[in-house]
Amino acid sequence: MHIYDGQSGTKQSVLDHGAPVLDATFATESTVYSCGLDNRVQQFDVSTGRKNAVVGNHDDGVRCIEWIPALGIVVSASWDKTMRLWDARSNESISTLPIPDKAYSMSVTSSTSQNPLRLVIATKGRQVEVWDVRSLQEPLQKRESPLKYQTRCLRCYPNGEGYALSSVEGRVAMEYFDVSEPRKYAFKCHRRVENGNDLVYPVNAIAFNSKFGTFATGGSDGVVSIWDGQNKKRLTHITGYPTSISSLAFNHDSTLMAVASSYCYEQGDVDHPPDALFIRHVTDAELAPRLKQPPN
Repeated sequence: MHIYDGQSGTKQSVLDHGAPVLDATFATESTVYSCGLDNRVQQFDVSTGRKNAVVGNHDDGVRCIEWIPALGIVVSASWDKTMRLWDARSNESISTLPIPDKAYSMSVTSSTSQNPLRLVIATKGRQVEVWDVRSLQEPLQKRESPLKYQTRCLRCYPNGEGYALSSVEGRVAMEYFDVSEPRKYAFKCHRRVENGNDLVYPVNAIAFNSKFGTFATGGSDGVVSIWDGQNKKRLTHITGYPTSISSLAFNHDSTLMAVASSYCYEQGDVDHPPDALFIRHVTDAELAPRLKQPPN
């Protein structure tokens, strides 16, 4: 696991997890938690590059990990069909909770005065569960994805009202925790026509920016698109990446976007470009919603 300085693009440290890493999250500027195929949740000190602790273990690969600062806990979700909570101060297990199937993606809402903290997890079988972070005893909601095929990514809205969900079918669904909310919808993306054929690409990554609440998607077409979800418009279309976009993230003030380009084996074991990480400076013009023009 490599740690980079986003401003300069220089590598700060290399952290040896000991097995392929599937997810990681920062708790502080110097503390990162990671998880992977060795079934472990581990804590590292970024400044020294040393492992502080093996926090705990699952019974299968650990796919997702989230840090919840309001509670000082780490949440991990695994292919062993469990979600586990860890005390960050003592690195001890708090509880183990069942989930419907293998974990695919997980996200936690930001703290807002209007909406309570929610944790949302997507699993195999197009299943989605919504949990109350302050009372992780049983899910508040059990849902089925509105998309027809396998879930790739799930990310909560910055305002805490709901979440975006993507799948292998080149679609994104905009969902709300209020099941009666009429604004929910789904849209097609990361598609193109080639030699008269419609090519559909998985949407592997979603990332919201904190400044405007708009979001980026990354697909196996090697394209990043930025969207205004409220007004249902694409703001920016960024091409030129060598292979599939596997992950995306904005920095804290939404001036930088990290783009991971990594072949996702959509066509099996074939020759492909090497993995690469790109840091893109993004502007308000690329991220800000465009106001509707008044009629003449």
